[in-house]
Amino acid sequence: MSRLGDLIRTERVRQKLTPKQVAKKCGVSESYLLAVEAGTRIIADDQARRILKAIGLKQQTEAEFTLDDIAATVDLVQVQPKMAAAVAARKPEKKEAEVVATSVEESVAGSVWLDALASVLKRVPVMNAVMKPVSYKLVPVENGRIEGANPEKVFFYLAPDDSMRGFRIHRGDIVLTVPANSPVDGSIMLLNYNEHRYLRKIKVLDDHTVMLQHYDREYEAETVPINEIGFISRCVQVTFELQ
Repeated sequence: MSRLGDLIRTERVRQKLTPKQVAKKCGVSESYLLAVEAGTRIIADDQARRILKAIGLKQQTEAEFTLDDIAATVDLVQVQPKMAAAVAARKPEKKEAEVVATSVEESVAGSVWLDALASVLKRVPVMNAVMKPVSYKLVPVENGRIEGANPEKVFFYLAPDDSMRGFRIHRGDIVLTVPANSPVDGSIMLLNYNEHRYLRKIKVLDDHTVMLQHYDREYEAETVPINEIGFISRCVQVTFELQ
């Protein structure tokens, strides 16, 4: 049983509620609830929190109940045979014994597991300065979107220099970006200009010109016609690693 399933079942039994009663409160079927309790059902984080709230566990906030916990709502020991069958279907040349011998860790890391979690987590590429993927990060998907954008259009950009350090983006930081092909006033954007790719803070001056701002050791700005810039995406988050 998963941590989430065990938590729901324990509280339900403590309150002397039947699966049918809890399912009705949550707006789900009884079979769905029982599958969650048994750890055999993948469940989105918002649905998990709805169930927890319905049985009175309002203290289980997002800070206390992480996406890692949601991803663990499936008992891998129970679903392993199904995942092995899916792997076998994709790779028919593998012998059955080899499929069964595949470890739980290998299955979780494989595309079958990521496909199963596609409605909850997205494997988003980290792109370098020449827009080649150098790694990937798992990002939560909410209502089919990431930061309001199509998950397939979202990517991380690896800051190549310190030209934006005055705006708290340093070389090596990873910036989450969403599509944007026109200037967004006050935002930091990834853009093409003079055959180079830059991160710059945008100030819209009028319908035809913008100010591109950057700040390394001192603040600098350049006024540029909008039609000379190729806007790629808008930056919405930045992450960094503690050294």
